[in-house]
Amino acid sequence: MPDLVRYGLCLIEDADRYYSWRSFGPDDPRTDELWVDLNDLGHGQVRMHGILSNTHRQAAKVALSFDFPFYGHYLRQITIATGGFIFMGAVTHRMLTATQYIAPLMANFDPSFSKESTVQYLDNGEVFVVQWERVRLHGREAEGAYTFQAALHLTGTITFSYRDIPLPVEVISSAEHQVKAGLSDAFMVNLPSPQSSDAQRQLYEYHRVDIDTTKITNNSAFEFTALPTCLKHDSCELCLSSNLTSGCTWCNVLQRCSDGMDRHRQEWLDYACSEEAKDVTCEDYSKGGPDSSIDPSVPSDSEVTTPLGPLPEGPATENNTKRVILYSGKDVKTGPPRQHDGSAHTGVIVGVVAALVLLLALTLLALYINSHPSAASPLYILQRRNSYWPSMKFRKQRFHSNYAEVEVEGHEKEGIMEAGQC
Repeated sequence: MPDLVRYGLCLIEDADRYYSWRSFGPDDPRTDELWVDLNDLGHGQVRMHGILSNTHRQAAKVALSFDFPFYGHYLRQITIATGGFIFMGAVTHRMLTATQYIAPLMANFDPSFSKESTVQYLDNGEVFVVQWERVRLHGREAEGAYTFQAALHLTGTITFSYRDIPLPVEVISSAEHQVKAGLSDAFMVNLPSPQSSDAQRQLYEYHRVDIDTTKITNNSAFEFTALPTCLKHDSCELCLSSNLTSGCTWCNVLQRCSDGMDRHRQEWLDYACSEEAKDVTCEDYSKGGPDSSIDPSVPSDSEVTTPLGPLPEGPATENNTKRVILYSGKDVKTGPPRQHDGSAHTGVIVGVVAALVLLLALTLLALYINSHPSAASPLYILQRRNSYWPSMKFRKQRFHSNYAEVEVEGHEKEGIMEAGQC
């Protein structure tokens, strides 16, 4: 099994964030209810693991018949260890006792010492039970045999049940083996290595439940009830508004709800989910916002673009065939070129004013020519008029002249005079 380069801690202080638990003593009826009698054939077929029952410090993978929710992650394979615990990690290594475990009583047990010592398990589709029966501590075999079990229920509930505990847990030595009881999970992230181009893997324990080991006695039990996690929400609305969870963030690019502290941590960092979710609401995603659903298996690339709207109908022109690519980090968006509204409005105003000034000047000139037909200056203007300039036509009225229509030049009507520009 490969070694882990590093192991770190970033524990969540809220002990009841993932599980709530209760303990039951010898006189509590619930203690007997939680014990699963493997000799009762009604529970299903019991298997004794031959290798684990005859070795010391060994672990073996076992497939489950159902998806078991552990810290919100659904697992189909676990690893049973001779040392009184179940390893729940996907990557096995030499530090199995460090984290990612379900441990009714983790200690240096040696099933190979006696033929009576066995590691058995049962899986009936609704519960998976592992029982360490009459196992003894390595080097302290004469002090007695331990019998206890852990049960993993389809609902996510976990129970620890103890039948024979000859010594208090506090006196068990941890010099050669970790001594723990409880639950733990961790995530693995890749860190750049200063010595090589390959990334180093670092395991972070983000949550742990340590039970009160003074309550582990003969005929005692513990029951852990799984609480809802952010991972259970499959939509943005549920993720951000559910009263069952807190601190959840919706990562639209991954279509996942999380608080960033779970086994998908590396993917959460790779896609910058915390940055994506800043100042964004579910409505922004539903409108096809900047980071609306993207398949994480398809890398962002500037050559893969999606127009924000349909192309204009009609013949293609220089204006309606261009697209502007907008970059925001790794996201690529396309849209029509931006128009400068301020410049357009200014141009319209200037054009209207110029037309009015020209119209007023031509009106005054036409009135002057009409009242002074022999004047040299007006005649010169008429004679020098460029035939390529458009002509403006006016109706002759006593008090004012208003703009009536524009017609093709060269045609005259009664009461209308032509005036042109030089």
